[in-house]
Amino acid sequence: MADDAQAPVTPVGPVGPTGGPAEPPPLVPWLLAYTAARLAIVAGLIALIWVLGLPGFPALLIGLLLGMPVAYLALRPMRDRLTEAIAGRSVRKQQIRAQLRGEDDAVS
Repeated sequence: MADDAQAPVTPVGPVGPTGGPAEPPPLVPWLLAYTAARLAIVAGLIALIWVLGLPGFPALLIGLLLGMPVAYLALRPMRDRLTEAIAGRSVRKQQIRAQLRGEDDAVS
């Protein structure tokens, strides 16, 4: 007969330094930092365009349009951490829902 000993369970998803599941970064601080950084980039571009001589409303529109690709390139590491935090929150919600339904094989 085969031995009924179970193999150790490995966590699903990212593994933390202790070997258990990795803790996602906190969502709110990363969301606030990312939003503030995007606003700072747009404000800086608008100010730069304004100083270069383009008046108010056109400077605002060009600054907003240029702010999107600049923020996309400059804030990639911050955006990756924010995405990780959102995904971690989603996994945690699934775990809580499974526990509330009484499922034994909740997502780990």
